[in-house]
Amino acid sequence: MTASAATRKKVESLRSEIRHHNYLYHVLDDPEVADAGYDRLVRELTALEKENPELVTPDSPTQRVGAEPIKAFGTVQHQIPMLSLDNAFSEEELKDFHRRVTDRLDIEDDAGELAYSAEPKLDGVAVSLLYEAGYLVRGATRGDGTTGEDITHNVRTIASVPLKLFGDGYPSTLEVRGEVFMPRAGFEKFNELARQKDEKTFVNPRNAAAGSLRQLDPRLTAERPLDMYVYSVGQVEGGSLPDRHSAILDQLREWGFKICPERKVVKGIRGCLDFYEDLGKRRDLLSYDIDGVVYKVDRLDYQQQLGFISRAPRWAIAHKFPAQEETTVVRDIEFQVGRTGAVTPVARLEPVFVGGVTVSNATLHNMDELYRKDVRVGDTVIVRRAGDVIPEVVRVIKKKGARRKPKVKTPTKCPVCKSKVMRIDDEAVARCTGGLYCEAQRSEALKHFVSRRALDIEGLGSKLIEQLVAMGRIKTPADIFRLEKDELVEMERMGEKSADNLLKSIETSKQTTLSRFLYGLGIREVGEATANALASHYGKLEAIMSASEEDLQTVPDVGPVVASRMQAFFSESHNLDVIRSLKGSGVRWTESEPALIAKDGPLTGKTFVLTGTLAGMTRDEAKDRIQAAGGKVTGTVSKKTDFVVYGDNPGSKLTKAQKLAVETIDQTGLEKLLGDH
Repeated sequence: MTASAATRKKVESLRSEIRHHNYLYHVLDDPEVADAGYDRLVRELTALEKENPELVTPDSPTQRVGAEPIKAFGTVQHQIPMLSLDNAFSEEELKDFHRRVTDRLDIEDDAGELAYSAEPKLDGVAVSLLYEAGYLVRGATRGDGTTGEDITHNVRTIASVPLKLFGDGYPSTLEVRGEVFMPRAGFEKFNELARQKDEKTFVNPRNAAAGSLRQLDPRLTAERPLDMYVYSVGQVEGGSLPDRHSAILDQLREWGFKICPERKVVKGIRGCLDFYEDLGKRRDLLSYDIDGVVYKVDRLDYQQQLGFISRAPRWAIAHKFPAQEETTVVRDIEFQVGRTGAVTPVARLEPVFVGGVTVSNATLHNMDELYRKDVRVGDTVIVRRAGDVIPEVVRVIKKKGARRKPKVKTPTKCPVCKSKVMRIDDEAVARCTGGLYCEAQRSEALKHFVSRRALDIEGLGSKLIEQLVAMGRIKTPADIFRLEKDELVEMERMGEKSADNLLKSIETSKQTTLSRFLYGLGIREVGEATANALASHYGKLEAIMSASEEDLQTVPDVGPVVASRMQAFFSESHNLDVIRSLKGSGVRWTESEPALIAKDGPLTGKTFVLTGTLAGMTRDEAKDRIQAAGGKVTGTVSKKTDFVVYGDNPGSKLTKAQKLAVETIDQTGLEKLLGDH
């Protein structure tokens, strides 16, 4: 039966598309589709060629592996072709493979005793190593399966590749094959260093490994954290090997090759599936990326009997895990508010099945990451989901000439409570300033407010707060002081005695201190020490709330960042409403007069920073004298600082002052400035 013109056109279209992706993936190391998308194209072409065998041609992508080698390297002819493997994507497809094996071997395996050598399918670069008389003489990539690239000078830099074999008894000519990969930890470290140097980062460890092996300068490859596991042999002359695949791997390990520790000999289809399930559960705990499991009939005589098809052995198959990466389109970019007020961009996606589930949302982490990846509405992107990790956008697939939507900007208002969104310079995260009011931050804000070092309300634990928040009973800290016994006794694990004790603790907490109250408000960057310093300096809450950023920085431990956080917090009207409600509920503290700062003195308009130990006076005493003379004392050195006063054992502030050319004086110099004031 002759194929229709439409079928012929479809076959040619698929071949052209697959060749395009092969070139991007193997030659340029710049794929524009995820593995799952590529696999679907190959399977569709394979099915059409199976239905129409007259359409199969020698140059079809189904008849060879990969693409042509790049021109920058010499070429290597593989004496024995480096074939790829057929894939199984389901339990049924694996069972079909097992049935074909037993049928061709003409054996019964009802008891499930046929031995398979099972091992992880590493996500790296297939490489051939040739040894003559025990010495490494050549390294090559798989290339198109027949012709590869000569990368000898690069594989010699990989520490796990032996330059000379250990022991004795190895064949005079021995070719081993395996996977060069970049471990996850090394990949993360390499990309972090690249970001620091403002250099190009890699999308994933496989791309990193491929790019490293294609360096023309082996010194650059040597800097990359590459590793290699050997998984088979090719050409063998002048010697013999064991008669089982698993035993060959044992022997290779004895000769100095690194073998994947996760391999195992399993029995029958049940053993294969158990290995697959176990490895799948542990996949994200491994130190390297894998995308499936490979099963090989263990006996070599069985392998020889089974033979090969044009591009793959009949005695082996790759059982793929659900795709961890897929290609989809960004419908929208929205912002979510976390429990600490972090405003995070989230991509709303065309739903796509990845990592075993349908994904329609993916995190973009923060604004810096959003701009670095340059993700925009309407973009085609690769999205990744590994295990229970939140799905993320890996990268944008940019198309030449395509018009794109404008970049998304950081929101100025919180999408939940409409408070101001603030982002400090040099910080990647933007945050909502409506801490006491914002619904998204409610539970965490309340837990902090009642904590031991804040209002210290004993008996009001995390679980009870979460229950009360879920019921809508507590929305702000002021609502805590309106709780009643009747409603508390109905709570889970809350009897009358517990309710009485909690209400008593709530009543006791009303009498607090200004520093505890300040700390309990949960203003970002305002810890206990800073709250104490503010309370001591100003004495009254109203004075703190009305202080300018410049005035706030006269308080020790309050720098520009803390001052701006406080200004933003107290500028939100609903935060002020909550504070008024708390005071109206009976929360109180003893206030004092603020420290005196002369408005007109010899040091008026001058800003000081103190560092080190002064003789005969504490820093607080020195600060009081400076303020009494009209000066200001801050905790951070900047270009606006007039003097840094140093004593014994000064810290980094003195060094920073010298770098900024700020005048530095010792205690004698300070006394001279103060004079007889």
